[in-house]
This record gives sequence, C-alpha cells and structure tokens, in this order.
Amino acid sequence: MTKKSSSSNIRFVQPNPQGGWDNKKAGADRAASHHDTKREAIDTARGMSQREGSELKIKNLDGKIAQSDSHGHDPRNIPG
Repeated sequence: MTKKSSSSNIRFVQPNPQGGWDNKKAGADRAASHHDTKREAIDTARGMSQREGSELKIKNLDGKIAQSDSHGHDPRNIPG
C-alpha cells in the first residue's frame, strides 16, 4: 500500500502556457479543467477543493502564489 503525499491534497489554479487557466491537482499530469478566464478556473477549482477538503493555491501570471485557501485541515493552528 502506498502512502499519499501531503502535496496531493493541494489544488492549483495556474496560467496555461498556451493561454487560459488550468485547474490542476498537485502531482497530476493533466489539468482537471481548462478555462478562458482566471475567475472561471477559480470558481471550478474552489468547488472541487471544498468537496475534497484540500488546499487551494491560486497563482498569478508570473507563477507566484497570490492567494491560498484551506478547505480541509488548516495548517495554521488558530485557536477558536
């Protein structure tokens, strides 16, 4: 039995080199979906991330992470 890597519980919205935006799970060979706009990609990826309980990382055109959302276990230990 193989142990899942913690990075597999991350989903990215990132620019596609040929144009548009991809919604891609970390470690995946292909994007789960491709969109013309960043907003469409974020909306789709956010829904999937919420269902999976995964982290969502949204990149800018330069590839740097601009926003990060936790939809599962929040790695920050914030007392309630």
